[in-house]
Amino acid sequence: MNDKSKAQILNDTVETLSRKESLREIFHQHIDGMPIPSGKSLQEVIDIARSILFPGYYGKSTIKQQTIQYHIGVGIERLNKLLSHEILAGLCFASCDDNVKDCDDIRQKADLLSTQLIARLPEIRRILTTDVKAAFNGDPAATSYEEIICCYPAIKALTCYRIAHELYILQVPLIPRMITELAHNETGIDIHPAATIGEYFTIDHGTGVVIGATCIIGNNVKLYQGVTLGAKSFPLDDNGNPIKGIPRHPILEDNVIVYSNATVLGRVTIGKGTVIGANQWITHDTKPEEKII
Repeated sequence: MNDKSKAQILNDTVETLSRKESLREIFHQHIDGMPIPSGKSLQEVIDIARSILFPGYYGKSTIKQQTIQYHIGVGIERLNKLLSHEILAGLCFASCDDNVKDCDDIRQKADLLSTQLIARLPEIRRILTTDVKAAFNGDPAATSYEEIICCYPAIKALTCYRIAHELYILQVPLIPRMITELAHNETGIDIHPAATIGEYFTIDHGTGVVIGATCIIGNNVKLYQGVTLGAKSFPLDDNGNPIKGIPRHPILEDNVIVYSNATVLGRVTIGKGTVIGANQWITHDTKPEEKII
């Protein structure tokens, strides 16, 4: 250290870090009393949702048919309260209206969105059941549906994705991406909540799979570990910034299989029944039933 005292160095650093030019584009000013959505709370949301969607596998392991309605009712009540609070935080966080001094005016909207998500849980369970069947039918090493639900990372990731996708459809900000990132951290499977994925979908092993935001995946599609469904390029506007929201990821039609570490890039269509072998690099459309090995 030079002639400056420790206290002076610390004070100078605080002042430098607090300057507007240092904070530009990385600082978010919170509405009073409402922090950013909590990753810890959203993990609890997922834990509760899994216990509702797959009773007896997550949450209370002693649940019985005679008490299932009670346990699901308790779970739904807790889920609604917790999710409503996190959606409220997300709505407030995303608000750019300087006239909003608190979030009372959007509290009812948050509660409605939470209720709408919960109303979709029966359909989410129905689709997840098809995913479980696809995983079982597609893996000769699987011994039971129970093993699939308890152990397979694809089901954990797809549960998060299918909940996050519904929240995305409901136009809930930030939270859908946070939920799929929780799954990414847990399983190594990275699915953007905006992607559209049909029924009977499975990912074998799963580690390193990436599914981009504008992907459209049909029914009965199977991916293996390390598959990337990504964008080939990013068109720029007149200022040199990426143009957001345009379709830029692949379309996989029904009954497609993509083997490990294959990469499919751009807005290409992989025809119905196509099989893409391991380590392939695909940037063009394929015909139905085509085999690329």
